[in-house]
Amino acid sequence: MPLLPTPSFSPHLLIRNHHLQTILPTLVRKVQIPLYTRERFTTLDNDFFDVDWSYIPHSENLVVLIHGLESNSNSNYIRGMVHTFNRRGWSVGVMNFRGCSGEINHLYKSYHSGATEDIHCLVTAIAQRLLYKKISLVGFSLGGNAVLKYLGEQGDNTLLCNAGTVSVPCDLKASALKMAMFENALYMKRFVRSFQHKLSAKKALLPSGVSLDSFASIKTFQELDDLYTAPAHGFKNAEEYWDSCSALRFIPKITIPTLLISSEDDSFLDKSCFPIEEAKQSTNFYLEIPTYGGHLGFMKSRNEFWHETRIADFITNK
Repeated sequence: MPLLPTPSFSPHLLIRNHHLQTILPTLVRKVQIPLYTRERFTTLDNDFFDVDWSYIPHSENLVVLIHGLESNSNSNYIRGMVHTFNRRGWSVGVMNFRGCSGEINHLYKSYHSGATEDIHCLVTAIAQRLLYKKISLVGFSLGGNAVLKYLGEQGDNTLLCNAGTVSVPCDLKASALKMAMFENALYMKRFVRSFQHKLSAKKALLPSGVSLDSFASIKTFQELDDLYTAPAHGFKNAEEYWDSCSALRFIPKITIPTLLISSEDDSFLDKSCFPIEEAKQSTNFYLEIPTYGGHLGFMKSRNEFWHETRIADFITNK
C-alpha cells in the first residue's frame, strides 16, 4: 500500500504561500544552464522533436525528463533537476515536446497531456543504443500525466526501471475546470497567450476552415482543448480528450516503482487529481502529498529544492 506518510517538507513562513511557491522559483531562482548537446529525432509522421543531453562520462545510468505545459529544457525546474541528477553521476536527457525547443514543428498538431508516442520513440531509441544499464523517466505537470499514461500503456513491456512525477493533473477535466477559477486567472492567461502565439506562428499550417480569428477569444483550457487540442490530435472534443488521456485510468496498470509528488495546496489540482485509492491498491505506485509546495514549487533553499532531492533519491535507490 504505497500511500506514503505526509512528508515533513515545511518551507519558511515567508514563502509558505502556495502562489509564492509556484511563482518564485521561476522569477528569482538562478540555475546555471547545463552543458547541453542537442539531438533531433524525426517522427514517423515526418515531424520532429529535440532532445537536450547532459552527459556524465562513463555513466551507466540515464534519466529522461519530460517538461510541463509550454516549458522546455531551459525552464528553471528542468535545469534544477538536471543538475540534481548530474551531481549523483547520472546522465540526463530532456525531451522537448514538439514545438517547444525554440522552433515550430512541421505539423498543425503539436503535443498534449496524453501524447506518448514520442516518449516511446525516445525510450526505444535509448534502449537500442545499449549505453545504459538503467533508464528512468521523470515528468512534470502535463509531462507527468503523459509519463503516468505511458507507463500504464506499456505495462509489463516497459523498457524503464522506475519513474517519478511531480504536480500532475491526473484528472484532466477537473484540473481544467480548476484552472478556470479566479485564483488561477493569471496562470491561465499566461498559458493561453503562449499557445496563441504558437498558433499564429503555424498560420501556414492551419487546416481548411480554421482561422486565427477563432483562437483570439480563448480564455480557458476547455475552449483551447475544444478548438485546438482535441481536433488537432484526433479527439471529438475536450471531453473525449480529457477522458481518454487522464492518468487516473492508467495508474493501476503501472508495473515499475513510480513516485508521484503533488502538494495539497497546489491551486492547479482538484481533489480528484490525487490518486489516493489507486496508491492504496498498488504495489508499484507511490504517492506523497506534502502540505505545502504549490505547483512545481517545493522551494527551500538556493540549491536543491525538496522535490528534486526526493525524486532523485527515489530514482537512484529503487
